Amino acid sequence: MTRRYWNINLEEMMEAGVHFGHGTRKWNPRMAPYISAKRKGIHITNLTRTARFLSEACDLVFDAASRGKQFLIVGTKNKAADSVARAAIRVRCHYVNKKWLGGMLTNWSTTETRLHTFRDLRMEQKMGRLNRLPKRNAAVFKRQLSHLQTYLGGIKYMTGLPDIVIIVDQHEEYTALRECITLGIPTICLIDTNCDPDLGDISIPANDDAIASIRLILNKLVFAICEGRSSYIIKR
Repeated sequence: MTRRYWNINLEEMMEAGVHFGHGTRKWNPRMAPYISAKRKGIHITNLTRTARFLSEACDLVFDAASRGKQFLIVGTKNKAADSVARAAIRVRCHYVNKKWLGGMLTNWSTTETRLHTFRDLRMEQKMGRLNRLPKRNAAVFKRQLSHLQTYLGGIKYMTGLPDIVIIVDQHEEYTALRECITLGIPTICLIDTNCDPDLGDISIPANDDAIASIRLILNKLVFAICEGRSSYIIKR
């Protein structure tokens, strides 16, 4: 049961289209307890249950943030990418919003090596040293830097595995989810009607195709993280 009030409003969720699921042919039967109706070939999510799990997720991230824990937000499909970056930057979280590179967490030593290379190249560019190289060499390093910025830019300050991973669209980010499960990292997953609600630690039934729905869910979680961080600063 939620311990704090997070101002989760059913009318607000309806306006954002949180309740619209996928077509009835594209559903996972395990989502049955979270579906309230069918309309014009589309499953309708039970928003009361969505509100409950979203509240529990907000409690979890608040408590974690109040203890100085680190978060990673993952959402790479086009409709989620911008919202993920905005939410993460707002609350100073790590994020992946372009492509999940297989082994990003489970093969952390390789990821760490890439991050060191990325930081070194950024420093070289900042100091103007790349421009003093022969054109061909400079072009190679700049392409490498651009590639690393695209795929690792959101985790460039990450120095270890995250404490909690927030996943936007469990179905799309299945590889990331499996890595978290392998490593025992707690996950909060936004799940549509085609997902398995038993895979994440907290699964929030919601529309993962509507930008407004994704943004609303992330905003609630980000607010809870901000509140937790404020509590952590005060306690220190």
